[in-house]
Amino acid sequence: MPGYPSSLTKLVVLLGEPLGHSLSPAIHNAMFAHLGLDYLYLPVEVSRENLAVVFNGLRRMNVAGCNVTIPHKVAILEHLDELHPQAAALGAVNTIRFADGRAIGYNTDGEGFLRSLAEGGINSVAGQEILLLGAGGAVRAIAMSLAFAGAAAIHLCNRSGDKADRLAAEINAKIRPCASTVSAESGALRQVVARCQLLVNGTSLGMHPHEQALPIAAELLAPHLTVADIVYNPHTTRLLAAAMERGCRVVHGLGMLLHQGALGFALWTGIEPPLAPMRAAAEEALAAREGRG
Repeated sequence: MPGYPSSLTKLVVLLGEPLGHSLSPAIHNAMFAHLGLDYLYLPVEVSRENLAVVFNGLRRMNVAGCNVTIPHKVAILEHLDELHPQAAALGAVNTIRFADGRAIGYNTDGEGFLRSLAEGGINSVAGQEILLLGAGGAVRAIAMSLAFAGAAAIHLCNRSGDKADRLAAEINAKIRPCASTVSAESGALRQVVARCQLLVNGTSLGMHPHEQALPIAAELLAPHLTVADIVYNPHTTRLLAAAMERGCRVVHGLGMLLHQGALGFALWTGIEPPLAPMRAAAEEALAAREGRG
């Protein structure tokens, strides 16, 4: 691999807004260098209004693929030529591969999340009750994957009740009747939390610039819960810190980022990346962001 990009360098682009928090460029560029691959990963902030124009431009460039993050995981669907069956079922895309002039959409979020749970000691969610906070593209993938994996009940809580209602109805229709919605009112949440074994924050609360925000009141957390957060920057969010203080087992968002990223890396390059150097690159970048490096 040359020490600088050339006309032969293949690009991978991250599409989203905002992107200042993202560790993906540091992780993937470190892995390209580690494996001697002539690839370059670039973050491209793009608004909803400009998504179509930017994406159509990428089709005409030397781009191997894309990652897609907030807020475009659902909006990108209309610009793709083909969907992997899992992405079609989930209704959201976080990874795109360009092949033979076609843009093919995948979703590695759900599988990445399940692999991160296994790292945290949860090898199966079969028979468990789960509270999911949020109803965006990542939550769609996680909720559908949890339903496929045999969760007994999935409770969705979102600021927009209508959005959560639609997602619950879709899960029940596409997979099996296991999803319902719960009000964000503390009394209703308290009753659900008492029955759940796993609580997942799928919102952006806790991520810059909302590091001090909690997606659920700390007093509702109880020691019987495993608390997972998909926010990975900072590494220990305020939610996870509160959960640990209350005796909960926690699953950090970095695991999901790494596992879904490894799946995408293989789609773009045809190479399964080793997870250890990916984690090292992520932790080094995160430490630098948090002033620990």
